[in-house]
Formats: sequence, C-alpha cells, structure tokens
Amino acid sequence: MKFFYPLVFAVLTLASCSSSKDYMSRIDEDKTLFDAVKALGKHADDSVAAKALPALYTHAREKHLNKISSYGNSTELSRWDKIINEYSLLQKMYDVISQTDAARRLVVPSDYQSALVENRNRAAEDYYREAETLLARENKTDARTAYGYYKRADKLLPGYKESRSRMNEAYQAAIVEVLINPVVDRTFFFNNSWGSYGTNYSNEYFQQNLIRELGGVNANRYPARFYTEWDLGRIRVIPDLVVSLTLRNLDIPRPSTQNYSRNSSRQVSVGKDSSGRDIYQNVYATVNIARSSFTARVEMEVNITDAATRKTVSTNTYREDYSWQEENATYTGDQRALSDQDWNLVNNRRFDEPRKEDVLNELYRRIYPQVKNRIANVVSW
Repeated sequence: MKFFYPLVFAVLTLASCSSSKDYMSRIDEDKTLFDAVKALGKHADDSVAAKALPALYTHAREKHLNKISSYGNSTELSRWDKIINEYSLLQKMYDVISQTDAARRLVVPSDYQSALVENRNRAAEDYYREAETLLARENKTDARTAYGYYKRADKLLPGYKESRSRMNEAYQAAIVEVLINPVVDRTFFFNNSWGSYGTNYSNEYFQQNLIRELGGVNANRYPARFYTEWDLGRIRVIPDLVVSLTLRNLDIPRPSTQNYSRNSSRQVSVGKDSSGRDIYQNVYATVNIARSSFTARVEMEVNITDAATRKTVSTNTYREDYSWQEENATYTGDQRALSDQDWNLVNNRRFDEPRKEDVLNELYRRIYPQVKNRIANVVSW
C-alpha cells in the first residue's frame, strides 16, 4: 500500500498536464483566442489561457491588419467585403476581451468601431457609384449587376441614399422578355394506329401551362416575363430569349400479354363429426392469369437561345417513362380455394387499356416540372 498514494498523485499530475490546452500550437488562431478568453471567463485563474492570450492577440491583430493593408491595394469592389470582414473580426476580439475582466487585465485591445463605420461608408459609396454607372448603360446585363450593387450598398448602410428605389429601377430594367414556343412534335406518333388523341395537349396546352405558371407578363415570381408569339405581336415586345420545346422519341407501344398460372389451396369445413367438431378438407384450384402491360417513353428537348444572336444559352433533354399493367384470370378446380385477390382477377372480365391521350397526359405531367424548372433557373439571378 505504501506505493499507492504516490502512484495516484503521479497519474493525476500527468492527466492534468495532458488535459491542459496548448493554445499556441493550434491552427485556427482566431478561434483559439476566443477559446482562451472564454476559458478565462469561466476560470479567471486559468494560467495556461492567461499566459497565451497576450501573444495570441498580438499575433491575430497583426495578421488582420496586414490583410487589410493588402486588400487596400486592390481596385476591385469585392475588396470592401474583405476589408470589412477583417475589421469586424478585430472589433469582435475587442468586444469579447473588453467584456471579460480576467482578459481585460492581461490585454489592452484596440477599438476598431470607427474604422469599421468609415469603411462601411466608403464601401457603400463605391457600390452605389458603380451601380449608377452600370444602370446608365441601359442594357439588361449591366442593370442586373447594378441591382446587386445597390442591394449591397443598402445592406452595408440601410437606406443609403436612394439605393432601395434605384434597386427597383435596376430590377425592372433587367427583366428578361421570354418567348415560349409551342411543343414541336418530331415523333410523328399521331400517324399510327392509336389515333390522334392528345396532340393538342402536347403543343399549345403545354406551352400555355408553362407561361401561366411561370408568371406570364407579371414578372412577380421571376425577373422575366413570358409570352406566346401572338402576345409579343399584340404588345409589341422584342424577346431577349426564345424557348424551343421539341418532342422526340415518344413511344407508346401496344400492350403485350403474358400468361402464367399459380396454384391456390384452402382448408374448408365440410361438416361436423359425432362430437360436433368441424371436419376440414383441403381444396385446390389453378388460377390462370393473363397480364397485359406496356411501358411508354418520351423525350423533350428544351433549347433556350439568345433572340438577337441566336446563340444557345442552354440546352437540355429530359426523359420520362410510364408503365401500365392489368391482369385478369380464369380458374380450374374448386372455387372454394380462391382468395379474395383471385376473385378480383376472375371478375375483371376485360382489360381497360388507356387511351393515348391518357398516356400522354401522364408522361407530360411527369416531364413538365423538369422543363419548368430549367426555364426558371435560366432566367433567375
């Protein structure tokens, strides 16, 4: 037992040393500084944190000031975001140290609030001035960029000059006029034995749904207005983008039928014995099933072009399929062996094959969201 207490003391000492935080060896210097201040806030006598904090602050302050100096040599507008971010970090360090008594006794932090305000003002002015220059060029691309700069100026200093009203002007100037053409059917499917059901749906109806759900001429949902060719002529608007929809590889095959059989059996009561107990007997039947099925497929190409240059802005092909099947059955053997499911098949006297119109509706219903989202993504910013 005489070795027990020295051994316990040695273990506790080693555990204490190993659990001490080596602040100076960490990679994330800013987080390390905040961790040290937090430790002092909980335990003012934390010697490890107390020893590390002065060096951590000196090094962090120098690092951020050097970055600010480097960013200041740039002429890009984005430099302001970087400079403000550095001053914000320096000010956060000042705040947390100033609010922690034990940390404040060890370090005298610098207050960068005035520098932060000054640079926010300078940044807002630069963003606003550049936005004014871009908006004056009177083209949609520059108006879109101007919108972002007005928005940035207002975020830096809410209500800065006329940034909010000018932002709205820039948005209106950047709105894209989009012509959506009817679906062009390249499948020639209407010539086959299914008849001509659904051809109107694939052309005008699909186009009109897109225009209506994308917002039409209101430009509330997206920074764009959407038209048919007839709308453009009536309102006398020149489109910026043209959306062409082409139906390809539409395949709605005739249903094929497969026959198969399965055995069915049940135990049924056939009477009672002399003691009044049920007597059971196994009965059997064979269910002969005919399964009719097909899988229809379609592709739609969505091609968006610049109306002026006729250059492709975006092109995508979307594919969807729709599977249908139905079964009916006959049986041989004892009808008592049939389950409810078997009877449903037996009572299904004929196949209710879908019309082409129904199949087309289902295919278009599935492919429609992809087409709509593609157009929305192209016009959004």
